[in-house]
Amino acid sequence: MRESARWLTMAGEERCVMKLGLAEVYNPSMLPTLRPGDQLLLGYGARVRPGDVVVVRHPFQHDLLIVKRAAERRDGGWWVVGDNPLVTNDSREFGVVPDGLVVARAVLRLRPPLRHQRSLVAVLGWLPSSVRWLRLRSRRLRAR
Repeated sequence: MRESARWLTMAGEERCVMKLGLAEVYNPSMLPTLRPGDQLLLGYGARVRPGDVVVVRHPFQHDLLIVKRAAERRDGGWWVVGDNPLVTNDSREFGVVPDGLVVARAVLRLRPPLRHQRSLVAVLGWLPSSVRWLRLRSRRLRAR
């Protein structure tokens, strides 16, 4: 079990408590799923499955955190890819990411309002798409 998750005993039951955090997306590698400026609610120590959006340490630059989709489990770790096929800063460039470099799983996307959305109608149109659970699998990923 990772350091960020703890076991608690309550009324004779053991439960796993997950540490949560926030991260901001800065580049277009996960378009159209994630846009620069989106905030992610992260679950540290959460179980990763194929199709999950994850935050990993770059294998060649450990101080750099990147957001990718865990495509599949391979020997030695996870094959991670971006949803944007034009950006190749993923496993196509650096190979499999070891389990020790997987930092967290993205649970929720929070999209900030656009600057030009000043009217009530624009804000009401933005609201339903501003918060999105990231547990759903990408159809694009399954089709590959």
